[in-house]
Amino acid sequence: MDRFVSNYTLRLDAKGRVSIPAPYRAVLARDGFDGLYCYPTLDHAAIDAGGNALLLEIERLIDRFPPYTQEREQFSVALYGTSETLKVDGEGRVVLSDELKTHAGIADQVAFVGLGHKFQIWEPQRFRAHLSTATSMVRATRGSQGAGQKPPGAGE
Repeated sequence: MDRFVSNYTLRLDAKGRVSIPAPYRAVLARDGFDGLYCYPTLDHAAIDAGGNALLLEIERLIDRFPPYTQEREQFSVALYGTSETLKVDGEGRVVLSDELKTHAGIADQVAFVGLGHKFQIWEPQRFRAHLSTATSMVRATRGSQGAGQKPPGAGE
């Protein structure tokens, strides 16, 4: 598997370190990224994290704008200017900076949440609330699109 899936809640240790879940470390290793690329999520109190796949997505997004345009500069500042590359120790742990923890409201526990090409790091209660909202939205969208209904012309 080359995608970040599932979610895990882990504690920060006394030194402020947290272990990256083993399945996520395996994806990062296959991705070939040495460390963990992180930045404050733009639309939630969470942290976006990943490796080369995440960096490639950011580059594609920024490259949609012509060089030297205001939009390109704003995206670059928001996505590169607030980024950090965290060192992963031999035990698979990282130390989140105070800036990242403050943005996400993290104190002593974190929720790692797989999003395919990247994952997010949340304060666990905030994640549970976000998950509840997301699940409700998906159900409503699915219901409004007639999911589960037979296509026209399908036999009974």
